[in-house]
Amino acid sequence: MAPLEQTVPPPSRLKGNARQFWHRVSEGLAVNQLWSQLVKDTRSSYRLYAAGLDNLQEEPSRRRRVWQITKALFWAILEKLTPARRVLVLLGLILLFFPSVESSYTNPTGHVEIQEFDLHVWGGLLLLLVLLLELADRVVMKRDLEIAKDIQTWLLPGVPLQIPGYQIAYATRPANTVAGDYYDVILRPGRRLSEDRILFVVADVAGKSIPAAMLMATFQASLRTLSTSGVALAELVAGVNRYASSNSLGGVRFTTAFFAELDPATGDVAYVNAGHNVPILRKKSGAVERLEAGGIPVGIFAESPYQVGTTRLDGGDWLVIFTDGVVEAVNGKDEEYGEPELIRLVDRGSGSAPAELLRNLLAELDRHVGNTPQHDDITCLLLKRT
Repeated sequence: MAPLEQTVPPPSRLKGNARQFWHRVSEGLAVNQLWSQLVKDTRSSYRLYAAGLDNLQEEPSRRRRVWQITKALFWAILEKLTPARRVLVLLGLILLFFPSVESSYTNPTGHVEIQEFDLHVWGGLLLLLVLLLELADRVVMKRDLEIAKDIQTWLLPGVPLQIPGYQIAYATRPANTVAGDYYDVILRPGRRLSEDRILFVVADVAGKSIPAAMLMATFQASLRTLSTSGVALAELVAGVNRYASSNSLGGVRFTTAFFAELDPATGDVAYVNAGHNVPILRKKSGAVERLEAGGIPVGIFAESPYQVGTTRLDGGDWLVIFTDGVVEAVNGKDEEYGEPELIRLVDRGSGSAPAELLRNLLAELDRHVGNTPQHDDITCLLLKRT
């Protein structure tokens, strides 16, 4: 038989196992990163459960107000569960606060024996069971959302299109696993090389998560199909609008979008702003032009007219197309990032490449929002004529 000291793992091995276990649990995140993630998750969850608290009646007593809010939060959480799981949660809570139960009986020898049943343990086990059931649902849902995210990523452009004399950069950050924002850069070949046009599109589908992602996919399909037909920009937008209107539940699922068609040889730009955030054309001189011509969002009215605007990109000019998630990104004080800050950022980085400016923008947004959960997707497309 081996000596006892040889059967006990050495301290270095125990520490190594502990580090490995902690790394697996935390996925290598530092404590401050874990705390930041916890704060963000807590705020996001509170916002979900507290959605109906604004409709509560005013109570004169602070104690009654606290009780009212606690009760409303309790029912908001409970109603997110299935009826069977609600019963288990209620039973588990009752057993947690119920005192232990004692029973006595006389054994064959005539002695009285007392048995104590700790109901707290059973209450905890019931709550653990509900947690495991909810966790299983979350895992299945997360897997489905990851698949949807992968499909959505395939629909977006990969490496930016190489256009002589121009530089492009774009990025998107979903507020949830899948996004309702869309961007694309499409080559529209002409009969001759000099007639080639580049179509830039940034769109924001009303709504969130899976429904918005599905509508985004139909928007992309119709856009890609019509862009190869050789029609003018006005007809292309009208066709996308007609298709979107047939799948918008009577205008409920509309999409704001900005379409811009560039002539690379001259820098001439024809554009249509369909109810989207007004893009910024920052001239080399520092002057700012806003691209507003267009109409209402696509998908509301099938025969809606759209006005085509025109402008020009000269050397050193920037075209900044973005969704409202950029300028409406909020921090813990509920302060928006705002368009003035975006313009100042472009002014400071006007001499840099779009990819660098985009990295600076995302970093500045991160500093601005901190741990505050965002309510909308963030998408930005930058085009610079060199």
